[in-house]
Amino acid sequence: VSATLPVCIDQIENQTGRIRNFENAAKGEGEHSGIFFDDSDVYKALEGMAYSLINNPDPELEKKADEWIDKFAAAQQPDGYINTFYTLTGLDKRWTNMDKHEMYCAGHMIEAGVAYYQATGKRKLLDVCIRMTDHMMSQFGPGKRHWVPGHEEIELALVKLYQTTQEQKYLDFAYWLLEERGHGHGTMGDEGKWDPVYYQDIVPVRRLTDISGHAVRCMYLYCGMADVAALKNDTGYIAAIDRLWDDVVHRNMYITGGIGSSRDNEGFTEDYDLPNLDAYCETCASVGMVLWNQRMNQLTGDSKYIDILERSLYNGALAGISLGGDRFFYVNPLESKGDHHRQEWYGCACCPSQLSRFLPSIGNYIYASSDDALWVNLYIGNTGQIRIGETDILLTQETDYPWDGSVKLTISTSQPLEKEIRLRIPNWCKTYDLSINGKRINVSEKKGYAVIKDWKSQDVIALDMDMPVEIVAADPHVKENFGKRAIQRGPLVYCMEEIDNPEYFDQIQLSPSTTFQTAFVSDILNGIKTIKTNGRAQSATFIPYYAWDNRKAGKMRVWIPYNE
Repeated sequence: VSATLPVCIDQIENQTGRIRNFENAAKGEGEHSGIFFDDSDVYKALEGMAYSLINNPDPELEKKADEWIDKFAAAQQPDGYINTFYTLTGLDKRWTNMDKHEMYCAGHMIEAGVAYYQATGKRKLLDVCIRMTDHMMSQFGPGKRHWVPGHEEIELALVKLYQTTQEQKYLDFAYWLLEERGHGHGTMGDEGKWDPVYYQDIVPVRRLTDISGHAVRCMYLYCGMADVAALKNDTGYIAAIDRLWDDVVHRNMYITGGIGSSRDNEGFTEDYDLPNLDAYCETCASVGMVLWNQRMNQLTGDSKYIDILERSLYNGALAGISLGGDRFFYVNPLESKGDHHRQEWYGCACCPSQLSRFLPSIGNYIYASSDDALWVNLYIGNTGQIRIGETDILLTQETDYPWDGSVKLTISTSQPLEKEIRLRIPNWCKTYDLSINGKRINVSEKKGYAVIKDWKSQDVIALDMDMPVEIVAADPHVKENFGKRAIQRGPLVYCMEEIDNPEYFDQIQLSPSTTFQTAFVSDILNGIKTIKTNGRAQSATFIPYYAWDNRKAGKMRVWIPYNE
């Protein structure tokens, strides 16, 4: 993060015209540079600054954020509308094309405004967001104009605005926008033909059964549905997102937790169509999988959603950024001929700005609490503080995960806490030991969590998970991986790069007799556990997929021929 935010700030201020668009909009003159949705990158970077300030207060960074917020506020129209593209190209055209991302940009602004308010207590941007939302609600809603946002995002953002302001009307507006879909209201005005499949507008959302169209839009839609379902206890929405989850995870997801196989629509074609070399797997879609699966876990308390979150986090999303934190993948294939590389920036820069807000927010996914339990979802070394009711809880995790399956957890509470502790047992983990203060304990499991009922403040809970190397087969319906296998250890998917296997790269095979050695190598790729094979023909070296393309260019593959 220390590298990524400065890169984004530099690009936004110096290399592209993104911040200048706001300055020009405030003056009411000058050109709009870039793409019509570029405002959203600035808002996402600001949201990243907010999360960073929560973890690491930094007066200079806060000053920079305040400068930006002043520019946003100055660019807002008297009626509350804010969007630099239309302000600079003609306000008479606003709200005429549902795919021009006006609500999408507003949604990212709201997420940034809420995050910055939580980080600093400053309301200036939050108030800009409220004025824009009230402007939108003056145009759209029951008895007013129809609107189907071409790129979802506003729906989940409105829920955050509702949770921050406690204004019911914002939750109701999110619900109204979700209900607008699937009734033939979508239009691009006179700028083209609306494609209901691409925009998730074929049927009303509570009748959805299959994922379709653009992958990132789907993720934001399902997040919005999950948020609204939780707050309105809408069983129809819950049934729909359950069906969609099964369709995504069992028929349309890569082993890396990446989704969206097609470049044509940045999304989906037919079930089990999962090419490796031509995989699209947009970085933003993997982040979307994290956001959606966290919400599904909060709705249900089922660990299977965190298993997918973790898969997407460590493989699909983490591959999207270089180990230096300053170069980015938009597309994440599972095979390369040596010609696919991370870039400093993109004309459509949604992925770098997405990572700049996602990485500093990862702490939000480690723990959760409910009426009866404290949940430990991710194993990441950290010290965290949670307040539940009147009780302050200090949690310390010591672990080398994902290299090692041992976790030590110490919980200190300001007063006794009548809650269970639920530790997620990942689905890759077949055997584990649990102890408190060095004494082994037996516990029951519920929905993939080990449930600890008897504990007290200052207890040291140790979880030791066996982490063997596994050979994984794809679903037999995936033609692309017929006769191939992949290697996984713990939550990490591994791949083979030509730089480590220069002689036999195209001949290497796995077989039932292949054995594996793991070793921690500190002097490559910021320190990784490599996996070496001893096969019948030749040995091979594998590295974690997230770390590929950080050295010399060369071929890469995740799925390896398997000789039965």
